[in-house]
Amino acid sequence: MPEETAQSGLSDNAAGAIAYITFIPAIVFLVLPPYNASSYVRFHAWQSILMTVAAVVIDIVLAIVLGIALVFLPFFLHTLLWSLIELAWLAIWVVCVVQALNGKRFKLPIIGDLAAKQAGN
Repeated sequence: MPEETAQSGLSDNAAGAIAYITFIPAIVFLVLPPYNASSYVRFHAWQSILMTVAAVVIDIVLAIVLGIALVFLPFFLHTLLWSLIELAWLAIWVVCVVQALNGKRFKLPIIGDLAAKQAGN
């Protein structure tokens, strides 16, 4: 169970969930006391940052692959595939936010271990 942040009105669970909104609050929580003292908040902030980097890289690669495949695939199939990929990112994001709100260190494959290492866990 995460430790509560005593100096602010924001619990560690709330700060961990807010870190997933974009990478900006995640970076703020990594540099701003008292949040940077909590390993729980640091873990979720790092996982959020790494998830954002992974999403951008994977979306760029898939855009190239699906762009090339557009020559062979009908447009509606291309759009359907892209929509499913983006829906998967949304589902992953929602799971991370809910788990952080519930006080759990939900680790994404690969990214979660890197986040734990960066957070000092």
